[in-house]
Amino acid sequence: MAETAPSLDLAFVRAQFPALASGFAFLDNAGGSQILDGVVDRIRDYLLTTNVQLGASYRVSQDASARLHEAQVRTAELLNAARPEEIVMGPTSTVLLQFLARAMAGQFAPGDEVVVSRADHESNIGPWVGLEAHGVVVKTWELNRDTGALELDDLERVMTPRTRLVAVTHASNIFGAIQPIAAISRFVHERKARICVDGVAYAPHRAVDVTAWDVDYYALSFYKVYGPHHAVLYGKYDQLLALDNLYHYFVAKDRIPYKLQPGNPNYELSYGCIGIADYLAALGQRVGVPAGAPRRVAIETAWSAIAAHEAVLAARLLSYLHGRPGVRVLGPATADVAIRVPTVSFVADGVPSDAIVRHTDTLGLGIRHGDFHSRRLVEWLGYGGVSGVVRASLVHYNTVDEVDRLIAALDAVI
Repeated sequence: MAETAPSLDLAFVRAQFPALASGFAFLDNAGGSQILDGVVDRIRDYLLTTNVQLGASYRVSQDASARLHEAQVRTAELLNAARPEEIVMGPTSTVLLQFLARAMAGQFAPGDEVVVSRADHESNIGPWVGLEAHGVVVKTWELNRDTGALELDDLERVMTPRTRLVAVTHASNIFGAIQPIAAISRFVHERKARICVDGVAYAPHRAVDVTAWDVDYYALSFYKVYGPHHAVLYGKYDQLLALDNLYHYFVAKDRIPYKLQPGNPNYELSYGCIGIADYLAALGQRVGVPAGAPRRVAIETAWSAIAAHEAVLAARLLSYLHGRPGVRVLGPATADVAIRVPTVSFVADGVPSDAIVRHTDTLGLGIRHGDFHSRRLVEWLGYGGVSGVVRASLVHYNTVDEVDRLIAALDAVI
């Protein structure tokens, strides 16, 4: 796939991210990416020209309402959702998944089951474990310790006729392994259950297509996809309609997504996120999509070019780490874009993870150590101490030179 993908216009890409001009190598992107200039422009413009409450009859309020509707439409385009009402905005994926579990709680009877995966970030485990207070039984779908893969045979062993929901990550923020969400979704639906996907670690690297995957719920964080500290939860329209109201008592159950956004989402950040889709559409045209092509085609083409460039970066880092005696890399050994994203975690014999990061800190290289809120997974792997694992998480605005700087720094300390 990488050989046939369009080439990334890296000069254009880096020009859209003002923070990159500092010379600091941002290699902790799974914790939060840098923000697009076009996103900041939209946030500023919203605050300076339409900073009023929605729903009033005067013109500025009507303009503000139109901008929020545009944010719903463009986010639906970014996720390939069927309609803008399927887009629920909120501050973080963690909060939105907690909202979802709370709004869904009334649909479970004592003895009903939820399956969570060992690969997941706590955001897609904790809210479902909280349903144990309602009599829900929570089971764990274990993963392949070496590859980070979740296998359907193992899921089949934990699912029963009482399973109502399977919560799973699309890509592990530790292993970098991509899970086959379309196949998992089919498997879950064949057994009359629903699926909730945490796409936070996947969405900065590949096109999201909730329609093609037929997922019931899908969450991602914009601040890891080149936007502001904001997030979105997709839900199928009928599924959202069935959820309980989380807002004031007088908000009707059919008011979606309004009933699931207590206190309203942040207006200016929602509007700013339009800049992400705009950037991807422009990038798609830069790498060869004709100007008259549908925006979604341009967006998907941009992601294809992004994936190909990231594979080059990941292959370089993985090759180095796998060649070092005493270094264990977590997750797939390959940089194949269908198998992993360029989030690379490792441990080194005899060298504490925090010592490695303290060294790279002095060289203007931003990587990190710890459990990255996937504590259940890191503890299960046996790396649950204070230092945890080292993680370098690359994205498409990173360069081969930055990876080489990191390799040189690691070589000195490992």
